[in-house]
Amino acid sequence: MKTENLNGKVALVTGASRGIGRSIAIALASAGVTVMATARDETSLQNLINDIDAPENTTGYITGDLVEKEIPAQLVEETVRRFGRLDILVNNAGILLAKPMAETSSDEWDRVMAINARAPFLLCQAACPLMKQSGGGTVIQIVSVVGEKSYPSQGAYTASKHALMGFSKVLAQEVRQDNIRVHTILPGGVDTDMMGDLDTKLESSELMAPSDIAEIVMFLLSHRNNAVIDSIRLRRAVKEPWF
Repeated sequence: MKTENLNGKVALVTGASRGIGRSIAIALASAGVTVMATARDETSLQNLINDIDAPENTTGYITGDLVEKEIPAQLVEETVRRFGRLDILVNNAGILLAKPMAETSSDEWDRVMAINARAPFLLCQAACPLMKQSGGGTVIQIVSVVGEKSYPSQGAYTASKHALMGFSKVLAQEVRQDNIRVHTILPGGVDTDMMGDLDTKLESSELMAPSDIAEIVMFLLSHRNNAVIDSIRLRRAVKEPWF
């Protein structure tokens, strides 16, 4: 099976300071990809860069809060300014709100939608024209099983992931002719800090590891020329729903 050489490609990974994003950033760097990592916590980003075993000047980080409308475009612009191009965009950053719909405020709703749906939209809007200029690229959207399903006390989160899933399907069709592929990954329960925000009886052993998601990302990138894969749904068999 033919695989694509990722060495020298440039990737922007959001939510890279911990969990899934951190694992993806490390996996990309290990494959020779130049990685720009972004998140809100500068200390965690510095620790990530220190932990990445990569040549000098092939990793970098930018802090920024994706709730701010101007940040997505700035992240893309800084990545290209520093590394000259952008080939891979991994929209991983997201927040969870575990509240019944009746108790969710409009401000809480807006914040979840801004980070989970609007920010990926703005990042794609800024990144895709640059990918087109470079001859193509890949967008990886880390969605969630709730991008297709629904669970109580996750109304805002579910709505945001449905929005992300919906616009990703349309974007994939619109940029395919530009040799840009858009993939969505819909994990079930993953052993991250976000799981601590949920009332769950699941043990860590019953959850997927962040590295499992990173492996899927690397498969999609390295087998880019073999098949068009729109979505991958991941769920480990457990005794109760993923949360």
